[in-house]
Amino acid sequence: MPPRDKAPVRAVARRGGVAPSAGLSREQKLELYYWMRLTRSLEERLVALSGEEKVVGELFRSLGQEADAVGSCFALERRDVMSPLARNLGAMLVKGATPVEVLRQYLGRADAPSRGRERNLRFGDLARGFIGQLSPLGDMVPVMAGGTLSFRLRGEDRVGLVFVGDGATSTGAFHEGINFAAVNKCPLVVVVENNGYAYSTPTSRQSLARQLVDKAAGYGVPGEQADGNDVLAVYDVARRAVDRARAGEGVTLIELLTYRRAGHAGHDDQSYVPSGEIDTWASENDPLDRFARVLSGREKVPAAELGAIDQRVQAEVEQATALAEASPLPDASDALSGIYADPPG
Repeated sequence: MPPRDKAPVRAVARRGGVAPSAGLSREQKLELYYWMRLTRSLEERLVALSGEEKVVGELFRSLGQEADAVGSCFALERRDVMSPLARNLGAMLVKGATPVEVLRQYLGRADAPSRGRERNLRFGDLARGFIGQLSPLGDMVPVMAGGTLSFRLRGEDRVGLVFVGDGATSTGAFHEGINFAAVNKCPLVVVVENNGYAYSTPTSRQSLARQLVDKAAGYGVPGEQADGNDVLAVYDVARRAVDRARAGEGVTLIELLTYRRAGHAGHDDQSYVPSGEIDTWASENDPLDRFARVLSGREKVPAAELGAIDQRVQAEVEQATALAEASPLPDASDALSGIYADPPG
């Protein structure tokens, strides 16, 4: 992993000495590759559409962080619930959001999940197990604490997972939410994506904690740290946390060490990033390239098989784009629909 002003990835204990990913089948590992490739390709299409001025509002990318979202949510069951951030497109896809929904949402179409009223990934579907995000940093932690408390009180065998960035760990909402969840033994997994920057602020400038995972001790909960650009390592640490939560052992705080290779949003030129840092992470630690090497090497997956997945993804993105662009724009007469109990005619 390229050097950065942070601690190296810390070794974590594995129950029974065997990583959970050792139990994944060949097909499941190829599915992980598919979700990561779909995330990357769909975002690349959104970049192209944004260049054509078809995207409404800002475009948020997860370039370099795809393994975080995909690996974490692959550890969840269908009945579990997840709350994403703007860069967790992969998590949404794993939980059942479709490319055409995402494209319609970004293009502000009338048949988008929010009917053109919201942008990017701010939509939810409890039936599929994801809750729409809030913009204030860290605020979804107390929301998910309350939701997972309801699981425990009702005796439901369900787990919640919430993503936050490194900057959010310095907010009051994060502190109150995780502390409440810890005290009440909520079945909650809190995933901190430490990508090095809270917008333009380096992690070292907003927290003196050498490792953000060390904050877990202050709440009396287990904490684990993993290489966020290794999708199998992400799955392993998330699976252990999910298993603990489902067994009634409460909250786990996970820190994933990763890197955001695109700006905070489309307007961010990343002028605050040291020269060469982005290129180093792209050439040495791209999560898709790393996993492709694992699949072609240790797993003996032929290049043609990975190429077939790439082609499948490209075809799906093309089809979704055509459907989204053919969708109508919202009608002004629909503006008050669903806002009041009895909207005016």
